[in-house]
Amino acid sequence: MSIGTTAEEFRILWQPPELSRNTSRMAEFMRMLEAEGHGPFSDFEELWHWSVDHRAEFWSAMWRTGGVISSRGADLVLVDGDAMPGSRWFVGARLNFAENLLRYRDEEPAILFRGEEGRDEHLSYAQLYDRTARLAAALQKLGIEEGDRVAAIVPNIPEAVIGMLACAWLGAAWSSCSPDFGVEGILDRFGQIEPSLLIAADGYRFKGRVIDIRDKVCEVANGLDSGCAQCLLIPWQKTGELEGALIWDDVLDNDLDVPGFAQMPFDHPLYILFSSGTTGKPKCIVHGAGGTLLQHLKEHQLHTDIRREDRLFYFTTCGWMMWNWLVSGLASGTTLVLYDGNPFHPEPDALWRMADDLGVTVFGTSAKYLSAQEKAGVRVVDRLPLQHLRAVLSTGSPLAPESFDYLQREIKPGLQISSISGGTDIVSCFLLGNPLLPVRRGQLQCRGLGMAVDVFDADGKSLRERAGELVCTRSFPCMPVGFWNDPEGSRYRDAYFARFPGVWTHGDWTILTAEGGLIIEGRSDAVLNPGGVRIGTAEIYRQVERLAQIQESVCVGQRWEGDVRVVLFVVLRDGEVLDDALRESIRRTLRDNASPRHVPAKILEVTDIPRTRSGKISELAVRDTVEGRELANTEALLNPGALAQVRERPELKEF
Repeated sequence: MSIGTTAEEFRILWQPPELSRNTSRMAEFMRMLEAEGHGPFSDFEELWHWSVDHRAEFWSAMWRTGGVISSRGADLVLVDGDAMPGSRWFVGARLNFAENLLRYRDEEPAILFRGEEGRDEHLSYAQLYDRTARLAAALQKLGIEEGDRVAAIVPNIPEAVIGMLACAWLGAAWSSCSPDFGVEGILDRFGQIEPSLLIAADGYRFKGRVIDIRDKVCEVANGLDSGCAQCLLIPWQKTGELEGALIWDDVLDNDLDVPGFAQMPFDHPLYILFSSGTTGKPKCIVHGAGGTLLQHLKEHQLHTDIRREDRLFYFTTCGWMMWNWLVSGLASGTTLVLYDGNPFHPEPDALWRMADDLGVTVFGTSAKYLSAQEKAGVRVVDRLPLQHLRAVLSTGSPLAPESFDYLQREIKPGLQISSISGGTDIVSCFLLGNPLLPVRRGQLQCRGLGMAVDVFDADGKSLRERAGELVCTRSFPCMPVGFWNDPEGSRYRDAYFARFPGVWTHGDWTILTAEGGLIIEGRSDAVLNPGGVRIGTAEIYRQVERLAQIQESVCVGQRWEGDVRVVLFVVLRDGEVLDDALRESIRRTLRDNASPRHVPAKILEVTDIPRTRSGKISELAVRDTVEGRELANTEALLNPGALAQVRERPELKEF
């Protein structure tokens, strides 16, 4: 697909102010490089090319400008730089992630929390350091040490940040999920990593209701093969005790000696995140401390122009990588704004009211949220001054051009709208905002510095102004350390390097425009992406096909109203009927055992499902047919006639 554009379609909505062009951190970074003898750089495009052609020099400069704290510098910045995977970064360096995020210990605000019911909690940097130090000391006494895994079932609350930092302090890896996940969905994740400690809230609040999750926590703890010896309960909603669990406040109330920050290698495991695919359990992606820190410093300071005086908000849960991204803002001394609950409660404009009240300067959200705001008729431009707000970030799914218009018209004129894109796979972004470039309607501003992003056709040749695969052709520091329990690295290589050997293939269908911006048209693989949350079809099949009435199923994403909705096709066993009761049973099974995000918007009956000649269900053929695309190679299908049952279904044109 190519783009035929008009000036109106991609018109400029925002230009960087002259002051920003001179004083932004990106501009300062460019001048620093020129003073060191690099460049000169006439524009950002030249800087980007230099950053990917001279990766070692670029990332060394980022280490300096980001003020990375380390007990030992690197012997070599980049080893085996042409290997992907296989490159090694900052070999010999020793550092601690928590030490870098806790570098400020003053009375400036570190965290401003607000719950949907109006509950507020504020922590200064000094308070954050003190509470984290106390927890680190307590965890060390409990036996948590370097290399251990700690799992958490937590809302987006200050305790989640403290828990992660305390684990990183000791060199333990952190893994968290949202409390609305079902028991099986949690065990599919945490059961693979054998945590030594489970941290959990007693409940959370959503749409004005308190949801008690103590029974869920108990089932998870008992279901872990590691026989998780300890459970640490956060009495967030005061729902009651949990037999045998330690209580958060009691654990922090100690006078133990504070341990020193564990000094670890650059690629020491920091996070274990989960990304679902079309087969098997979710992939356990291990991210290293140094690469995560360096990448986030770059994205915050250079691409987002974050400073100490900023207040950074992202609407996220602890199960989405944007939470990990948000928390790293502490390394730049900014104030994190945390919100937990329904973003439409008690009123649809709740988050904008919070942003106005708390002085948010950078507001992060998803394309789905912005589309829902417009449909709900939310208009705050004449009611809320939002005087501090300068930028809105959006990720998760492509931001529709109309949403750009909506933000400028109904929220606040003059906003920098930064549509950004990356993923769990790199716990960061390939495509980012930029304080030096204009914002064009419907486009992402630029490729991230140090990221050799390109768009390939089917033969691995670069494309311009035509849709192709988003790839990265050279290694970068925040590549995963690997997958958990994948000692030979075969699953890791198959996930990202099978399509184009030695090149990272991300799975996004993308256009690189004549202006140097980018347009993401959606996933190029079969992974679902409703509301920007990646969902593997395998997780849906495991639950649906356990129902006695279902013989088999296929699940795809359909572009709908500026987002993606999940459509499930089922083949019933003889004599069964797809009635409202069965549909509700399917939804309930997915809601209870996976999560509410896994529940399909449409459930439709078919009598046959298209398969490849090797017998594998062809999800891509079904998806492309649902989207009205012409299939290039129906000869590869064993039963192409099955597609007639999904083509032009009237239900797919309805809400």
